[in-house]
Amino acid sequence: MKKILLVISTVLLIFLGTVPLGLQQIILAGTVPNKPRYISLAPSTTEILFALGLEEEIVGVSSYCNYPLQVKTKEKVGSFSQPNIEKIVSLKPDYIFCTGLEQAQVIAQLKRLNLKVYVADPKNIKELFNSILQIGRITNRYNTAQALIAHMQKEIEKISAKVNLIPQKEKLKVFIEVWYAPLTTAGKGSFINELITLAGGINIASDTKRPYTIFSAEQVIKRNPDCIILAYMDKEKPVKLLEKRLGWNGISAVRNKRVYNDINPDLLLRPSPRITEGLKEIYQRLYL
Repeated sequence: MKKILLVISTVLLIFLGTVPLGLQQIILAGTVPNKPRYISLAPSTTEILFALGLEEEIVGVSSYCNYPLQVKTKEKVGSFSQPNIEKIVSLKPDYIFCTGLEQAQVIAQLKRLNLKVYVADPKNIKELFNSILQIGRITNRYNTAQALIAHMQKEIEKISAKVNLIPQKEKLKVFIEVWYAPLTTAGKGSFINELITLAGGINIASDTKRPYTIFSAEQVIKRNPDCIILAYMDKEKPVKLLEKRLGWNGISAVRNKRVYNDINPDLLLRPSPRITEGLKEIYQRLYL
C-alpha cells in the first residue's frame, strides 16, 4: 500500500511541476474558484464587457443590449430605465455596470441595497478610454483593457493620417440629424461632434452650448452643409425625405445627393469600443 501511495505521490508531483502555480494550488486544495458574476444595464457597458472577453461572467443584461450577437443568450433583467431590481438581486451579481442620467434613480436604489455599482458615463473618447480601464480594473482584465484601447487608438490614428492630407478649405461641412421631430442635432461636447472633427468634417452645429440640442431648419439652410447624416435608419431614400422639406432643396447636401441614413446609429451614439467603426463610417461618407 505504501508503494502505491509513493507512486501516486510521485506522479502527482511530476504533473504539478508541469502546470502553472495557480492551477497547482487549485488542484491541491481540491476546489475551483467561482467565476465572478456581472450584470450590465447599459448597451455601452455590455459591449465593453464583451470586448474584454467576459462573456461567460455576464449573468444579466438589459433588454436594450443588442450587441454582440451572443448577448441574446443572456438573462434579461428589464429595460434600460426600468430594470427588475428583484431579478437583479436574485442573480447575485458581484458588480453591476450602469450609465448616468436616465439610470440615476436605479443606481441609487442598487447602492441602497449594498450592491457594487460602476457608472460609466463618458462624454468624449478620452473619458471612454478611462471607463474601459476602470472596468478592466474591476474585472481583472486591465491588460486586456489596455490592449483594447491601444487598438482603438491605432484605428483613430489611421483616419487622422488621411485627414491630415486634406487642406482645411476642402473640408466638408456636416449636419448630423439625430431626430426630425423636433429637429435635433449633436453639438459641442458630444461624441458625434468629436467623430466629425476626427473624420475631417466641420460640424455646422459645433457652436451650440449643449451636446444634443434642438436646431432650427432655417439655420441648416443658412449654414448649407455639404453632407447630411441621419443618425436613424429609414426605409425611404434619405434625399427624398429631405426634398419634401420647405427650402431644403437648395442645400448643397440635398442638391448633390450627399444625404446618408445607412450608418448604424449605435456606432455614432453609443460610447463603446465600436466608436472607431463610427469614425470610419463618417470618413467614408465624406471623402470616399
